[in-house]
Amino acid sequence: MEGIQPVVIDLTDRLENPGDSFSLTGRVDIDTYSTGEKSFSLADGVGYDVVLTNAGDGILVTGLVRAAAEGACDRCLEPAHFDIAGEIEEYYLFEEPEDAEEYEDGFELVTPEHTVDLSGAIWDAMVMDTPFVVLCRPDCAGLCPTCGANLNEGPCGCAEAAEQAWVDGDDNPFAALRNLKLGDDGDA
Repeated sequence: MEGIQPVVIDLTDRLENPGDSFSLTGRVDIDTYSTGEKSFSLADGVGYDVVLTNAGDGILVTGLVRAAAEGACDRCLEPAHFDIAGEIEEYYLFEEPEDAEEYEDGFELVTPEHTVDLSGAIWDAMVMDTPFVVLCRPDCAGLCPTCGANLNEGPCGCAEAAEQAWVDGDDNPFAALRNLKLGDDGDA
């Protein structure tokens, strides 16, 4: 969870009984985040809107995170904008379970101070809703692999030149037929 500050929610005098719930809205001030090799900027941070519910043996947190993100287009490297609208669903147990080793992904606990930290759930929702391939527009043509020109701005001529070189070259499987002379009188 690089770059995201703790979002600690105090549950003291809240959610005392199973079935109790309350809503919470807030914003996390974060300018950038990374997933793998990619970095993204967030103009207004990340907003969250969640409901916390006492489920008997823990606190269930459900809701949404929203953000406007910008990164580099994976095809042409120009700025690409996209919206994040990820779902949060996290469960914070009141006590450590007896079969704790069976939880492969681990588990979260309500602290002895009766708090929960939502930063992990917010981070997970952001990352899960970040597109694997970021494009400046759905029909982005990308960059020419030969000269590096942005093909969204128009053709560069490399494709036509490569095609003509292939037609004229000896690599063409039909090159042997290039000089074939067929009779003019229709005889084959």
